[in-house]
Amino acid sequence: MASPKTELNPDSSISLPPGIAVSGAPASPFARRAHPEPAHPYRTPFARDAARILHTRAFRRLAGKTQVFTRLPGDPPGDHFRSRLTHTLEVTQISRTLARALSLNAELAEALALVHDIGHPPFGHAGEKALDTALQAHGLSFDHNLHALRIVTWFEERYPAFRGLNLTLAVREGIVKHSRDYSAAAHPELAEYFLDRFPPLEAQLIDLADEIAYLTADLDDGLDSGILSLDEVREAVPLFREFHDATKCSYPSAAPRLAAYEALRRLLDALVTDLMDAVRARVAALGATTLDDIRRAPTRLAALSPEMEALRASAKKFLYASLYNSPGMEDLHAHAEQVIQQLFAFLMADPGLLPTDHQAQIPTEGLARTVADYIAGMTDAYIEQLWSRCGGR
Repeated sequence: MASPKTELNPDSSISLPPGIAVSGAPASPFARRAHPEPAHPYRTPFARDAARILHTRAFRRLAGKTQVFTRLPGDPPGDHFRSRLTHTLEVTQISRTLARALSLNAELAEALALVHDIGHPPFGHAGEKALDTALQAHGLSFDHNLHALRIVTWFEERYPAFRGLNLTLAVREGIVKHSRDYSAAAHPELAEYFLDRFPPLEAQLIDLADEIAYLTADLDDGLDSGILSLDEVREAVPLFREFHDATKCSYPSAAPRLAAYEALRRLLDALVTDLMDAVRARVAALGATTLDDIRRAPTRLAALSPEMEALRASAKKFLYASLYNSPGMEDLHAHAEQVIQQLFAFLMADPGLLPTDHQAQIPTEGLARTVADYIAGMTDAYIEQLWSRCGGR
């Protein structure tokens, strides 16, 4: 099998035209904040945004939220599996690499990567699905992107001059639109975020960096946990098999675990390199030279090549069948659903159990949304404790 190109050609630049990057200058419209602030003497607006996100309580709580799993069925929590926080840091590293190599705004990409999962509830995707189901009974829904926007514009209180983090327009738009597009008719409250245009490439790349990070990381955690076998991964992910064979040829005495790690490292590098090359090719084919060209393009330009996308989709399908929905994991997902739906019911029946600051938002947000906001902010450990105290079983 011929693998996609995995090395950059040192004789050619992969930089995009300079007019495509989002300007980080304080006077840029994308640096505008809801509450005007003086420019910082030595930090750009997007660097300040990244720092503000990094120092929030919501960001710290990611350490206690599940990515895929934090323990094997029947075992106590493990120390080595990825949490939502470590996943976020891996996405951030990939995003900065992509943005720098393409001469985009790396500080904006970093801020968006740091904040991209801040709106996730406990228990990973199983928790998000359960919370959404609970809200649907009240004519509402849960969207982690929109919840992230609520966190940074309202729930985080760290400054006496304003509520929220007062992030730049570019970061707030990227929070909303990095992974999906919203209809102006369905979401009139998002009108300021240019719903008729695609987001800048810095935001578009976050979704792909996320895909790349969790694909390779979940293969890694799946192998380390023993839920996935090396033979299964070799059979289901041909590009991994190719890199694994090459590693064994180069390092015949390497321990099996190290050979797998090296193959995963090469797989990640191949995905990132392919994405950079594919973005550059699409920008060139469009003839785009400005940010407005990107925003008004016929489609999003950040995507893997068709060949690599087919490999990625096949690997993801394998992970769903063999890891995410494996028999032991199904039990954990069922438990997550039970905890969230029962706790939601407890809090709806007795709003006095809510903290006073959440009780204060009931008149404007409604009880169901307030309960969901409270649950979404919890770590896995805290929600288990509160569920138990409320009589969950």
